[in-house]
Amino acid sequence: MSASPTEIKQAYRRLAKEYHPDCNPSPQAREQIIAINSAYEILGDRERRQRYDRDYAYYFRRSRSASREQHATAPRSQPRSRRPDRGSASDERLQQWIEQVYRPIDRQIARILHSLDRQLDELSADPFDDALMESFCNYIESSKGILEIAQHSFRSQPNPPTLAGVAADVYCCLDRVNDGLEELEYFTLNYDDRHLHLGQELFRIAIGLRANAFQNLRNFAY
Repeated sequence: MSASPTEIKQAYRRLAKEYHPDCNPSPQAREQIIAINSAYEILGDRERRQRYDRDYAYYFRRSRSASREQHATAPRSQPRSRRPDRGSASDERLQQWIEQVYRPIDRQIARILHSLDRQLDELSADPFDDALMESFCNYIESSKGILEIAQHSFRSQPNPPTLAGVAADVYCCLDRVNDGLEELEYFTLNYDDRHLHLGQELFRIAIGLRANAFQNLRNFAY
């Protein structure tokens, strides 16, 4: 990305004005402004933007490299197969990564993401109730522990080049969950609804990335 901080800020202000509920009464305006704010939280912060650009470039290169490798090694006289030969060493490593890395992480992410709505429903009864807020804080702390286990699992084995796209979605999903938990924690400190809405938006993005990873894995397998 080559846009300067000034250009990013100008674009953000223009879009924020365009989709502000006071200026845009369409039903999609609220969802759009949340997405715009979410994007600006990343692009407007130098460190987070650099991390996002670095991660995107890294996995883009890996995906292209894996694609070229598959194309170069595919037999010319036979149709290419998306699935490695059964019983091969590469297939065993692939299945090992799926069973020991991907599936546990997917279950751990689901535990975090699928619990948020219930937690918010309980908290909405009275956000200023100490017991309800303590329960919400416990959910955040528990989720951070689960996320740490998932991140360790992701780093425990090399990602198979043939599943670089799946690995990229998983990595970005973990990153969005981490950012979402940070925003939810900020809400518990200042009761600013903006952090709550941003946390929900980041979780929504994580849900989409998790679904993409699952679909890409299915496409590879079948």
